[in-house]
Amino acid sequence: MREVMTKSMTRNIFYGGSLFFIVIFLGLSVHSHYYIVTTSTNAAGLDESVEKGKRVWEHNACINCHTILGEGAYYAPELGNVMTRWGVQDDPEAAFETLKAWMESQPTGIAGRRQMPQFDLSDEEIRNLADFLLWTGEIDTQGWPPNDAG
Repeated sequence: MREVMTKSMTRNIFYGGSLFFIVIFLGLSVHSHYYIVTTSTNAAGLDESVEKGKRVWEHNACINCHTILGEGAYYAPELGNVMTRWGVQDDPEAAFETLKAWMESQPTGIAGRRQMPQFDLSDEEIRNLADFLLWTGEIDTQGWPPNDAG
């Protein structure tokens, strides 16, 4: 190899390297689109109730206190696996009843504990939120959260 690089050698390295990384980027983008979309999200379980539950989650800013699948604030517990922790993941009616009882009992008024506000949600909103949380419990999180407590 020569001791000095010419302008044409530098230009060829630049264009060759740029082309190489553009091809890699496009390949990884296509791979992530077809692989991740079809394997990690339970798209078949997305129905109108789950979508409405997501809207309840967003409208009431639950993410300001809770995390879901590791995203959000760490003030209150992780809710991505809450239905599994409560033992109602496989029973939508029990999930609704359990969530309704929990939501209606808030705030508990126990001194020294963090308190969840009363949102006065309707039964339909609680059912939709329960369906959303059931749906998140079915997502392949590849071992997240690392413990059952979230």
